[in-house]
Amino acid sequence: MYRSFEDPEETAWWFRLWTGNPEADGREYRFFGKNGGGGYAGLWLVREGRPPHEQPVVYFESEGEVLVVAPDLGSFLWLLAQGVGPHEALGWGEAAGPDPRIAGIAERHAPGGRRPPEEILDRARAEFPHFEEGVQALCR
Repeated sequence: MYRSFEDPEETAWWFRLWTGNPEADGREYRFFGKNGGGGYAGLWLVREGRPPHEQPVVYFESEGEVLVVAPDLGSFLWLLAQGVGPHEALGWGEAAGPDPRIAGIAERHAPGGRRPPEEILDRARAEFPHFEEGVQALCR
Protein backbone atom coordinates (compact mmCIF):
# COMPACT_ATOMS: atom_id res chain seq x y z
CA MET A 1 0.00 0.00 0.00
CA TYR A 2 1.14 3.51 -0.76
CA ARG A 3 1.08 6.28 1.84
CA SER A 4 -0.97 8.39 -0.59
CA PHE A 5 -2.48 7.97 -4.01
CA GLU A 6 -0.05 7.46 -6.84
CA ASP A 7 0.98 10.65 -8.63
CA PRO A 8 -1.31 11.25 -11.66
CA GLU A 9 1.70 11.54 -13.99
CA GLU A 10 2.95 8.13 -12.83
CA THR A 11 -0.55 6.71 -13.28
CA ALA A 12 -0.73 8.13 -16.82
CA TRP A 13 2.66 6.64 -17.73
CA TRP A 14 1.73 3.22 -16.32
CA PHE A 15 -1.79 3.23 -17.81
CA ARG A 16 -0.47 4.03 -21.29
CA LEU A 17 2.05 1.23 -20.96
CA TRP A 18 -0.55 -1.24 -19.64
CA THR A 19 -3.11 -0.43 -22.37
CA GLY A 20 -0.63 0.17 -25.18
CA ASN A 21 -2.68 3.28 -25.90
CA PRO A 22 -0.75 6.60 -25.97
CA GLU A 23 -4.01 8.55 -25.58
CA ALA A 24 -5.24 6.75 -22.46
CA ASP A 25 -4.17 8.53 -19.28
CA GLY A 26 -6.02 6.72 -16.50
CA ARG A 27 -7.25 9.99 -15.01
CA GLU A 28 -10.36 8.23 -13.69
CA TYR A 29 -8.24 6.05 -11.37
CA ARG A 30 -6.47 6.74 -8.09
CA PHE A 31 -4.12 3.85 -7.39
CA PHE A 32 -3.21 3.16 -3.78
CA GLY A 33 -1.36 -0.13 -3.93
CA LYS A 34 0.76 -2.44 -6.02
CA ASN A 35 1.62 -6.06 -5.40
CA GLY A 36 4.91 -7.83 -6.03
CA GLY A 37 3.70 -9.15 -9.38
CA GLY A 38 2.94 -5.71 -10.77
CA GLY A 39 -0.82 -5.64 -10.21
CA TYR A 40 -2.38 -2.29 -9.25
CA ALA A 41 -5.31 -1.66 -6.89
CA GLY A 42 -7.11 1.64 -6.78
CA LEU A 43 -10.29 3.62 -6.85
CA TRP A 44 -12.28 4.09 -10.04
CA LEU A 45 -13.76 7.61 -9.89
CA VAL A 46 -16.95 6.72 -11.70
CA ARG A 47 -19.53 8.08 -9.24
CA GLU A 48 -19.56 11.76 -10.09
CA GLY A 49 -19.65 14.09 -7.11
CA ARG A 50 -19.09 11.30 -4.58
CA PRO A 51 -16.09 11.20 -2.22
CA PRO A 52 -13.23 8.78 -2.86
CA HIS A 53 -14.27 6.29 -0.16
CA GLU A 54 -17.61 5.80 -1.97
CA GLN A 55 -15.96 4.86 -5.28
CA PRO A 56 -15.48 1.25 -6.41
CA VAL A 57 -12.15 -0.48 -5.88
CA VAL A 58 -10.61 -1.98 -9.02
CA TYR A 59 -7.64 -4.20 -9.75
CA PHE A 60 -5.43 -4.30 -12.84
CA GLU A 61 -3.36 -7.48 -12.95
CA SER A 62 -0.01 -7.35 -14.71
CA GLU A 63 -1.05 -10.11 -17.15
CA GLY A 64 -4.11 -8.20 -18.39
CA GLU A 65 -6.91 -9.28 -16.04
CA VAL A 66 -9.09 -6.50 -14.62
CA LEU A 67 -11.76 -6.68 -11.97
CA VAL A 68 -14.07 -4.50 -9.92
CA VAL A 69 -13.15 -5.89 -6.51
CA ALA A 70 -15.57 -3.99 -4.28
CA PRO A 71 -18.32 -1.39 -4.67
CA ASP A 72 -16.58 0.97 -2.21
CA LEU A 73 -13.55 1.26 0.04
CA GLY A 74 -15.36 0.04 3.16
CA SER A 75 -16.41 -3.15 1.39
CA PHE A 76 -12.82 -3.63 0.20
CA LEU A 77 -11.59 -3.37 3.79
CA TRP A 78 -14.08 -6.07 4.80
CA LEU A 79 -12.84 -8.30 1.98
CA LEU A 80 -9.26 -7.90 3.21
CA ALA A 81 -10.37 -8.51 6.80
CA GLN A 82 -11.75 -11.87 5.66
CA GLY A 83 -8.53 -12.80 3.87
CA VAL A 84 -9.73 -12.01 0.35
CA GLY A 85 -7.54 -9.75 -1.77
CA PRO A 86 -7.57 -9.09 -5.51
CA HIS A 87 -5.84 -12.38 -6.41
CA GLU A 88 -8.36 -14.38 -4.43
CA ALA A 89 -11.18 -12.35 -5.99
CA LEU A 90 -9.88 -13.41 -9.41
CA GLY A 91 -10.02 -17.02 -8.25
CA TRP A 92 -6.23 -17.40 -8.18
CA GLY A 93 -5.86 -18.55 -4.62
CA GLU A 94 -7.53 -19.47 -1.38
CA ALA A 95 -8.55 -16.86 1.16
CA ALA A 96 -5.86 -16.39 3.78
CA GLY A 97 -8.39 -16.45 6.61
CA PRO A 98 -9.62 -13.67 8.87
CA ASP A 99 -7.20 -10.96 9.95
CA PRO A 100 -8.29 -9.38 13.26
CA ARG A 101 -6.04 -6.35 12.73
CA ILE A 102 -7.64 -5.50 9.38
CA ALA A 103 -11.08 -6.33 10.80
CA GLY A 104 -10.48 -3.64 13.43
CA ILE A 105 -9.63 -1.14 10.71
CA ALA A 106 -12.72 -2.15 8.72
CA GLU A 107 -14.94 -1.81 11.78
CA ARG A 108 -13.59 1.70 12.46
CA HIS A 109 -14.01 2.92 8.89
CA ALA A 110 -17.03 0.89 7.74
CA PRO A 111 -18.96 -0.11 10.87
CA GLY A 112 -21.69 -2.60 10.19
CA GLY A 113 -20.42 -3.21 6.65
CA ARG A 114 -19.30 -6.79 7.11
CA ARG A 115 -20.79 -9.08 4.48
CA PRO A 116 -19.65 -12.41 3.05
CA PRO A 117 -16.93 -11.98 0.41
CA GLU A 118 -19.12 -13.52 -2.29
CA GLU A 119 -21.82 -10.93 -1.62
CA ILE A 120 -19.34 -8.05 -1.85
CA LEU A 121 -17.85 -9.36 -5.10
CA ASP A 122 -21.28 -10.09 -6.61
CA ARG A 123 -22.55 -6.62 -5.72
CA ALA A 124 -19.51 -4.96 -7.33
CA ARG A 125 -19.83 -7.00 -10.51
CA ALA A 126 -23.58 -6.43 -10.73
CA GLU A 127 -23.21 -2.67 -10.34
CA PHE A 128 -20.38 -2.40 -12.88
CA PRO A 129 -20.89 -5.27 -15.34
CA HIS A 130 -19.10 -3.54 -18.22
CA PHE A 131 -15.91 -2.49 -16.43
CA GLU A 132 -13.71 -5.09 -18.09
CA GLU A 133 -15.13 -4.38 -21.56
CA GLY A 134 -14.56 -0.65 -21.09
CA VAL A 135 -10.94 -1.14 -20.09
CA GLN A 136 -10.29 -3.66 -22.87
CA ALA A 137 -11.72 -1.18 -25.40
CA LEU A 138 -8.87 1.19 -24.47
CA CYS A 139 -6.23 -1.44 -25.16
CA ARG A 140 -4.32 -1.46 -28.43
